[in-house]
Amino acid sequence: MENQTTVTEFILLGLSSDPQMQIFLFLVFSVIYLNTLVGNIVIMVVIRTDSHLHTPMYFFLFHLSIVDIGYSSVTVPNMLINFLAEQKTILFNNCIAQMFLFFLLAGTEVFILSAMAYDRYLAICDPLHYVKIMSTAMCVQLVSGAWMIGFFYAQLNTVLVLRLHFCGHNQISHFSCDLPALLQLSCTETLTSQVVRLTCAVTIGVCTFLVTLISYIHIISTILRIRSAEGRRKAFSTCSSHLIVVGLFYLTAFFHYTKPSSVSSVLLDEMFSIQYSILTPMLNPIIYSLKNKEMKTALRKIFRKFKFLK
Repeated sequence: MENQTTVTEFILLGLSSDPQMQIFLFLVFSVIYLNTLVGNIVIMVVIRTDSHLHTPMYFFLFHLSIVDIGYSSVTVPNMLINFLAEQKTILFNNCIAQMFLFFLLAGTEVFILSAMAYDRYLAICDPLHYVKIMSTAMCVQLVSGAWMIGFFYAQLNTVLVLRLHFCGHNQISHFSCDLPALLQLSCTETLTSQVVRLTCAVTIGVCTFLVTLISYIHIISTILRIRSAEGRRKAFSTCSSHLIVVGLFYLTAFFHYTKPSSVSSVLLDEMFSIQYSILTPMLNPIIYSLKNKEMKTALRKIFRKFKFLK
């Protein structure tokens, strides 16, 4: 589809215009990005190398780590460059590509988290049929479906932007090509784009949230019926990491979309974006490493192996 725009590049205003603050932010986000890469790569390596982790739960976690690496890599490297660059510009096509990848990964992540909730529901509430239902083929289908829905979600939002006309202002009040900030620059009517965007976000968010919520209602109900305290602790430990990750994700999204207009601000929107697109991908591997007994055991094995090789 041809885009009749007179704007060839956008200016990302970023988080601060103070040169000293930009250097400080460069160091902070460099450390965050490095931790995100190392943490998620370690998770992926551990899952691949330890045969005890070749289960559906860790299959989903492996793909969640891929999404988290992509999530950060879509925005952070360009942000780091802009902290040090005088011209904080991004080409129109690169901006559209960044936005497309962001929606692709966001849509995929929320469905993978729902698949993980369903997996925990089967493991705790229907253990006798777990292996039969959550087969390798089913896991592949769920992950493939998550990527396909993410692709559709990204394509729909991208096509809506490509239909718009940008003819004057090209300064985006954000550190990345955020869609709401981008829509404000359009010279043409954006109501349709905003309605479709909100409808898609609410539909996907509500559907995946209901799957997760219903799964955990059944999980908690089942755990509470376990007589022994040790049995309840073991059952809850298998899903506590995922519950924390889901909680962080949905709480951030909830406050982002339901905040009153009176407190709406560019800074607040940027803080929410930093939380779910930069901080959460860094925290996920930490949460799974600290709260998951099997993961901690696998990590110890690898560390001992490297120590032995030395």
